[in-house]
Formats: sequence, structure tokens, C-alpha cells
Amino acid sequence: MENKDLIVTAEFEASVKDVFKFITTDVGRWWGQNDFHGKSERPDDEFTIHHPGAHWSRQRLIEVIPDQRVVWLVTESRLDWLTNKSEWTGTKMIFELSTRDDNTLLRFVHEGLIPEKECYDKCAQGWNRVIKEWLPDFITRNERQ
Repeated sequence: MENKDLIVTAEFEASVKDVFKFITTDVGRWWGQNDFHGKSERPDDEFTIHHPGAHWSRQRLIEVIPDQRVVWLVTESRLDWLTNKSEWTGTKMIFELSTRDDNTLLRFVHEGLIPEKECYDKCAQGWNRVIKEWLPDFITRNERQ
């Protein structure tokens, strides 16, 4: 069976330890643009992201393997621009890290976000921006500090 989940990959000139740290400890600074509330480091931590008028979601960390993998379960969601506003609820956001030479490879999967979902095209554009632009920019700016 073909996997239809949204997948975005990126490569970083940073250590896997640093990329993992930024994914787990600074979510609000690279995704939420300070619309982040809660904790995002350990299993069972919960946080919300709220972009007023567009998006609100609550995530719970259900798997954390240091420097390798983080999984967020969307326990509640409201995407105001959709017919089914809770379309993300029950989906998972999976961050898998590996290394190649001195670089870190990130494979991001939004499990359950498939082309049949109303938000797929717009969310695919958004996740590509977040994973390939916002996160690398944030890592590049902060890794040297």
C-alpha cells in the first residue's frame, strides 16, 4: 500500500544533537512564531500553537528518542478555514533524524495528512515552508550562539 502521508525532508549543516534540541525546546520560535504555549521536550508534554483566525492545535508528545525521533499527536485542532475544522485531530507529526557526513537529515511526516483531506494542498505548502525555510533559518541563526 502506497504511503500518502505528507512527507517533507530537509538537510542541515548542524549536529543531530543541535537539530533535535531546536525541534524539541524551541518550537514556538521556529513554528509558532511565539504563538506557542506549553512544553515540548518529554513524553506526555503538551503544547498549543495558535495563529488567530486561522489555526489552533494541541499536541502531545507520544514518543521521544533523543537525537533520533519525536512524535507529536494532535489531540485537538481547529483550522478555521476548513469545512471540517478538526481535520488535524488524531494525526501525528513525526520528526526522524539521521546523519550523513557532518550533516543532519530530517524526515518530517504528517501522518494522516493525506491528499484526500481538504487542507492537504495548503498544509503541504505550509509544512514545506516551516521545515525547509523557518526551521533551517532558526537553526542557522541560533546554532552559533
